[in-house]
Amino acid sequence: MKLFDELKRRGLIKDTAGEDLEKIINDCDTTFYRWTDPTADSLHIGHYCSLITVKRLAKAGHHPILLVGGATGLIWDPRPTAEREVIAYETVQKNFEWIKKQVTDLFDWNVQVVNNYEWTKDITILDFLRDIWKYINVNYMLSKDIISRRLETWITFAEFTYTLLQWFDFLHLYETKNCIMQAAWSDQWWNMTTGIELIGKKLWKTAYAFTMPLILDNNGNKFGKTTGNALWLDKNKTSSYELYQYLINSDDSKVEEYLKVFTFLSPEEIIEIMKKHNETPEQRLAQKTLAKEFITDLHGKSEYQKALHISEVLFSWNLKELKEDEALAAFNNLPEYTLQEDRNIVDLLVDASICSSKRDAREMISSNSISINGEKINDINFTIQKSNCLVSNFTIIRRGKKQYYVIKFM
Repeated sequence: MKLFDELKRRGLIKDTAGEDLEKIINDCDTTFYRWTDPTADSLHIGHYCSLITVKRLAKAGHHPILLVGGATGLIWDPRPTAEREVIAYETVQKNFEWIKKQVTDLFDWNVQVVNNYEWTKDITILDFLRDIWKYINVNYMLSKDIISRRLETWITFAEFTYTLLQWFDFLHLYETKNCIMQAAWSDQWWNMTTGIELIGKKLWKTAYAFTMPLILDNNGNKFGKTTGNALWLDKNKTSSYELYQYLINSDDSKVEEYLKVFTFLSPEEIIEIMKKHNETPEQRLAQKTLAKEFITDLHGKSEYQKALHISEVLFSWNLKELKEDEALAAFNNLPEYTLQEDRNIVDLLVDASICSSKRDAREMISSNSISINGEKINDINFTIQKSNCLVSNFTIIRRGKKQYYVIKFM
């Protein structure tokens, strides 16, 4: 199967620009780029949706460039509601360095990572107006949805000109690196095609582009920070176990799409997996396969095995099998309460807001609904001490089957 056909079969191509795009993709010797702004010191799963497509192209013989917007990140693109908060120069450049390391690790150094700050910082406003702006029709810009919606309230000139910097990026990479193609999300279609138009008007050259459909989470939202569902690619911000839990809980209606987008399994292998999955969906074969392939590609086999082990231990609730780093990963985001001295279990449950009252605490203990580090506690006179710690300086209390709390000792 040709690469272009495989991308379409996986649902990874939405819009295309350039009559010969299919041939360009199938020939597998094209320099192309994907763009992102350094909004944080790590990329997240929303970025990974497109990076995995970039990686497919690289594996097929294309030459990827990841453009990190050290310049555009100082302004931010216009969003539908209001202007984004400005980030300091130093923060943006620091974020660039973190992202560069992440991406080069992910691609085994088979990618160029560039910063558009390098080719925009010395351009004067007069040069930009004469060499770029003169080729762009203002009425054309005003007609675009994101701009026209903001005109109803207000939009700053900086936001308005943000897109010009994006178009200039494509022109610069075309001239300096023979980068003839761009890949991005479908919501960037306007920026991509206008960049192609700029290249045509200024250089009299042909450029190409394709978009990928936006990949949505179980609730129909984009993966990202704005919607509050960011899963970071940095394992110190989102552990492999947390990622495993998210993927294993993917909805049946989304898991086949995720297998096509996030894994390198062949379309035929995915069909076979889904067939077996649909025979016994309660075993979650498709979700387990997704988690294994995703985490192994992103963080390596050992991180996947660690995530799997944590999950199995927590299912059996035999917490003493956890190593210290596994315990820290498993209980990373639980509510915490800090103790400075030994405490009666009833008093602790109330003080840590695990139970609403001493009466509630006693009832929970008497009904075997409270456990510490995997062991049931049914003695209301039990004293929790530092010697009870699971690892390091913390203890895990579980109320019922689904409420977990971390008790830390000073």
